[in-house]
Amino acid sequence: MGKIDYLDLKRIHEPMRIEIEEVISCVLDESWYIQGKYCVDFEHAFAEYCGTKHCIGVGNGLDAIRLILEAYNIGVGDEVIIPANTFIATALAVSYVGATPVFVDADSKTYNIDKDKIREKITEKTKAIIVVHLYGRGEDVTDIKQIAEEYGLKLIEDAAQAHGANINGKKVGSLADAAAFSFYPGKNLGALGDGGAVTTNDSELANKIRALSSYGSYTKYEHIYRGYNSRLDEMQAAILLRKLVHLDEWNEQRQAIAARFCKEIKNDKVVIPLYEEENADQNVWHVYPVLVSERDKFVEYLEKNDIGYNIHYPKPIVEQGAYVDLGISSLEYPITRRICSEEVSIPLYPGMNEEEIDYIIDRINAY
Repeated sequence: MGKIDYLDLKRIHEPMRIEIEEVISCVLDESWYIQGKYCVDFEHAFAEYCGTKHCIGVGNGLDAIRLILEAYNIGVGDEVIIPANTFIATALAVSYVGATPVFVDADSKTYNIDKDKIREKITEKTKAIIVVHLYGRGEDVTDIKQIAEEYGLKLIEDAAQAHGANINGKKVGSLADAAAFSFYPGKNLGALGDGGAVTTNDSELANKIRALSSYGSYTKYEHIYRGYNSRLDEMQAAILLRKLVHLDEWNEQRQAIAARFCKEIKNDKVVIPLYEEENADQNVWHVYPVLVSERDKFVEYLEKNDIGYNIHYPKPIVEQGAYVDLGISSLEYPITRRICSEEVSIPLYPGMNEEEIDYIIDRINAY
């Protein structure tokens, strides 16, 4: 059988190689590479998919969060509440606008933000809460939305890992004031390079982000804001538009594999993620994270058995050199600390075959 890679993008792209080559040829034939019809078509299609009025294509997921914050005039002296357990991009976006990230520990069951600990972090400086749908698990923001409304805060989704997740009949990207997406190649909906988007029902916000992302301009050579160059290019937009048609099918494959892992992996040394069959659409399983107390031994075992893996994320943000100046100890975030020290992501992606799934389950059960 050979080694099972942690992620094999060829499994996704090979069946649609002709489709991808066709859209690349179309873009070449059009010879319009920035802010053309493919970007417009993708923005319309993705907004419709998410259930929002607007989608603005941008350069990447980090820019998407930063642009939302800046468009809401969040900056120096302000605070933004974010999960302690997330990729550093969530925090960097807050820092880029001059605000301070305020961390909340993870929920021990979902690994997303612990909503019961948000209130204690709110101060008069707080301007927004960012909820991350981590590992592909959509977070039900109902309670968090009530907190945000009570304190007059903006609620923002970092949906970079959860394209297509469904909460109570609504897609992520439509649950808050605005949402940020990444189309990094390994995402559930991935480009063949970098890309990102903002979705929102706020027309004023959408217009401002569109200007900020294009040199602060609504009209060529008329610059209202000190903007940026962060735009989704035509090639990536055209590819994403074609791949969007397949997203639900790919997510269903991920969910089916995850269901088998959750039901059939039975090893007391390996903690599997929360699985709720009645809420299966809530998680699109961008990552399948297991927790193992002696991680080094476990990954060595996976390597010996030719099973690929990844680790998301081995060091808490507050321990990263970029944020040591905040003077925060990771001991304040015990759940995040545990996840960072024990998490191992095992292979899960569209195109995996039953033999590979069987093998992974068998080897983990034998650990």
